[in-house]
Amino acid sequence: MTKRQRRAQLLDAARELIRDAGTDEFTLARLAERAGVTKPLVYDHFGDRSGVLAELYRAFEERRRETLSRVLDDTPPRLDAVAEVVAAAYIDCCLAEGRELADVVAALAGSPALSAVRQEAEDAYLQMCREALEPLAGPIDTAGLFAVIGAGDALARGALAGDITAERAAAALACVVTAVATGPRPA
Repeated sequence: MTKRQRRAQLLDAARELIRDAGTDEFTLARLAERAGVTKPLVYDHFGDRSGVLAELYRAFEERRRETLSRVLDDTPPRLDAVAEVVAAAYIDCCLAEGRELADVVAALAGSPALSAVRQEAEDAYLQMCREALEPLAGPIDTAGLFAVIGAGDALARGALAGDITAERAAAALACVVTAVATGPRPA
């Protein structure tokens, strides 16, 4: 395998391991065992446990931005349509990742270095949202954009738990996105 292929294999194995046992049970030794490789090979790719978690989160965020970019390309330039696709893409991506993402996010919250990874990724996603919405609604308050992330995460958790449907979560998030886009302007 090439180094890139091996890294992808290790990230897939890490996702499976977290899906099966959660992040509390996640170690590089268990990852090596699951992937059928040696521990030093895992260390060479990621450095430590935090490195794996950071890469899992970066990969998720990259998929989320790619998904959003793809759907925005096919969306008419109307605020309601853009709000709907932003919301649906957010919820769909979170649900596609399942519990693994929630566990990784929780683990990221406990480390300042990993929190920085999360913030960097969220900033890039929110910049995409800003660029999609501002031509239709004018300047958007940064605080409102953070509300999109908070609401999106909460709604995705509700859908993952089966408390609400994915469709209802996306519709509620679309309302939040629209409110943010038409709400108070930056000071």
